[in-house]
Amino acid sequence: MRIWFVAALILTLLLAPSVAPAAEPVKIGLILPMTGPAAAYGDMAYKGVQMAQAKRPQVLGRPVKLILVDNRSDKTESSNAANRLIQRDKVALIIGALSSTPTLAAAPVAEDAKVPLVSGWATNPLVTQKKKCVFRTCFVDPFQGSVAARFAFDTLRARRAALLIDISRDYSVGLASAFVKAFKKLGGKVVARTMYSNGDQEFGAQLGMIKKRSADLIYLPGYLPELPLIVRQAREMGLDQPFLGGDAAQAEQVISSGGKALEGFYLTTHFDEQGVSTPAGKEYVAAYRAKHKKAPDALGALGYDVYNVVLDALAKAGSTDAAKVTAALEATKGFPGVCGVMDLVEHNAVKPAVILTIDKGKFKYVTTVKP
Repeated sequence: MRIWFVAALILTLLLAPSVAPAAEPVKIGLILPMTGPAAAYGDMAYKGVQMAQAKRPQVLGRPVKLILVDNRSDKTESSNAANRLIQRDKVALIIGALSSTPTLAAAPVAEDAKVPLVSGWATNPLVTQKKKCVFRTCFVDPFQGSVAARFAFDTLRARRAALLIDISRDYSVGLASAFVKAFKKLGGKVVARTMYSNGDQEFGAQLGMIKKRSADLIYLPGYLPELPLIVRQAREMGLDQPFLGGDAAQAEQVISSGGKALEGFYLTTHFDEQGVSTPAGKEYVAAYRAKHKKAPDALGALGYDVYNVVLDALAKAGSTDAAKVTAALEATKGFPGVCGVMDLVEHNAVKPAVILTIDKGKFKYVTTVKP
């Protein structure tokens, strides 16, 4: 009886359909500010990454597992997040962080561990400088600053510029430096260079100095929540010069916080649906509007692009081996992203910039500037 039972069991196992073991996921770390002062930016970026993963959930024949860590808008937390993702979660690669200061904190951790880190949003040139494993898929501040200076000089006819710089943020300091260098080269003059820090709420002293210097334009490469506060206080003090800012100004909260004072504010940025030039961009705009019932923003578009650049590199590498993935990232050319066609040159993206203005409470496309 026992022999017949064992024989029947063996026969059953042999005839049963084979079930392959589930493929091990490819783990990708994602560092974003989901809480803290930069949470609005993190939310926009995460929406774009999520849309990219929904459309492309696998690579190397394996599911992609995104491990999101909230850096609380803090550089120390960004460093801790990179350590955690590498040591505990054993990720193959990290996307993030978002702005330049937290990315500068996370990048050395990835570099020391030889784990590729790719930021889709950090524009300060120091992020990738002298790094072998750190990349970015957004343009750098020297390019963005030169685009702003050219627009100020040629289109706005500004010859005397004043600056308000957030000295607590590498992004603001770096972008201001790039603008000044390019503006002076064009023949412009910087008549005031004033400073503030993240968390400040009163800017009367800085704006008073600018008012005395009779500037044609105020360059403000700032972030939320200070940026709309500054513009409102400037208008209340009677300063009617045009303001020009950077990509961090492209957030709905900037308009809602600044109200009518923000009308006519100009900014350089990465993306606007009116400037879309690739099939991927048109597809993304349609999908985003269908899902979120509003116009897509730049941070989400950048999130969509960085995810796809990373997955392309993994696919070309044929494995999650860090050295092979790094080599594949270095070879990225002609990537047809949502934000335009991109090459990675010395670990930095070379791609077009977009200029917008705020008109009737909305961002309005002005033009696209190619590199």
